[in-house]
Amino acid sequence: MDYGLGNLFSVKHACGHAGLDAAITSDRDDIFSSRAVILPGVGAFRDAMEALVRQDLVAVLKDVARSGTPLIGICLGMQLLMSESQEFGSSPGLGIVDGDVVRLEDSEIQGRRLKVPHIGWSRIEERRHNGNSNAADRWRASLIEEVPEGSFMYFVHSYYARPVDPEVILSTTRYGPIDFCSSFRKERVFGCQFHPERSGPLGLRVYHQLYKLLTSTS
Repeated sequence: MDYGLGNLFSVKHACGHAGLDAAITSDRDDIFSSRAVILPGVGAFRDAMEALVRQDLVAVLKDVARSGTPLIGICLGMQLLMSESQEFGSSPGLGIVDGDVVRLEDSEIQGRRLKVPHIGWSRIEERRHNGNSNAADRWRASLIEEVPEGSFMYFVHSYYARPVDPEVILSTTRYGPIDFCSSFRKERVFGCQFHPERSGPLGLRVYHQLYKLLTSTS
């Protein structure tokens, strides 16, 4: 979908590569009637939410999530799914996934300074947990099912999502001292902090998995 702050053509090209017939649109009826909705995003959280409000797209995105239609948030799009962000002061988000968005901290590891934003390739790992958990089962039942654990994905971000419920977290990624949530799934809502369309053949598997999901339910 188009709200003025997305890497739209790269995402559309990745969809086409996977066999998905994707359209770039900001029309509310088109969005709600789609078999899946991808919410990409680059830029600042507050600007993005203001754009969604201005184009009257907040309600339709919430309706999409409630309807069970797959809703996929990419990078800033993932963050917009959260309740609020602390970027440039507190700003409300879509509230589809409970939690907030906070800034990565500048840090140093083994004498090497890690700057923010985090730009480049980092591994996505299964969420580390204590006690009984079905994290591996959730990974296998998600859009990253065909992406091996430990794969490198491409990131460009200064903020990250912190879901309240750890059970929605699919993968984490380490940047300096922080293991942040790099993907999550709540029912048929999926978010990834990395850019699958910029992550090579393994990233494209996310779009292929979406194709498989849609064709298996057609």
